[in-house]
Order: sequence, then structure tokens, then C-alpha cells
Amino acid sequence: MADIKDPENTILMELKGGTVTIELLPDVAPKHVERMKELAREGAYDGVVFHRVIDGFMAQTGDVQHGKDAANIRMAGTGGSDKPDLPAEFSRIPHARGSLGAARSSNPNSANSQFFINFKDNDFLNGQYTVYGNVIAGMEHVDAITRGEPPADPDTMISVKVAADA
Repeated sequence: MADIKDPENTILMELKGGTVTIELLPDVAPKHVERMKELAREGAYDGVVFHRVIDGFMAQTGDVQHGKDAANIRMAGTGGSDKPDLPAEFSRIPHARGSLGAARSSNPNSANSQFFINFKDNDFLNGQYTVYGNVIAGMEHVDAITRGEPPADPDTMISVKVAADA
């Protein structure tokens, strides 16, 4: 288990292989951090699929609107939550291996509930997508997520909790 310094700003994501511990960055991207914690506390992320997983790039999930319907997996990635989109909170934090980035459309201010975890350093994303967390333990479970766009048999986030509530 990771050394959790700030339980209120730490996410515990349960995957099939084990727990992924994500340290959120409220000083860097406060609106994105608050949205993730709000959706986690509502249970909105529980059971949501990883709908876009590209080997050597990243694993994307978080479509709380369409991501729980495995029979209609092609819709996953087209929605968000019923909450308003978030403004971009770009920073100098790099899209390094294990960083958490806000997924969005071509509009920089369109992030909502979807996010991705980088499998490797993806510097070409720097300054274009909001980084609001880093995996501090359990990256091996992220590395084991089934690949595909969408995967034939997608992995899910079994549960997502704020560590302070766990």
C-alpha cells in the first residue's frame, strides 16, 4: 500500500488485479480534482469500462453516462456526467508515465468526467490536456488493462473511492 500523505486528495481505484492509488493535485487543477472526488463519492465511476486503451500510450475511462453498458461499448467515450464541462487547467506538470489527464473533445474547455492514465511519458500532450493526478502505487495494474478501441472484453473500474472515505 502506498504512503498516503493526504487522504482527502487521494483516490483508491480498484481494478481486477488490485488497487491503484492516485495522488490528486488540487493546487494544480482544483476544479478537475473536485469533480473526480465528487463523482467518486457518488459512486458514478464504479463499474465504468476502460473504453480506449492504446498500447504504449494510455488507458481512457470515466464515461459515467455510457460506460457501464458493456452491450453498447461503442457509445462509451461519447458522454460525460450531468455536470457542466470544466475549464482547462493547463500547467507545466508533464504527461509522464502514471499521470492522470483529463480527456476532452477538440474544445480545451470540454473536460467532464473522462480521464486517462499515461502508460509512458507522452510529452506531446504537455500544455494541451489538464494533468490532475499521478499514480503513486499499483501502476502494474494499470499496465495490465486490456487493450483495444474499444477492447473486446473491457476491464472496468470496480470501485473508485476517496481514501479519506475508505
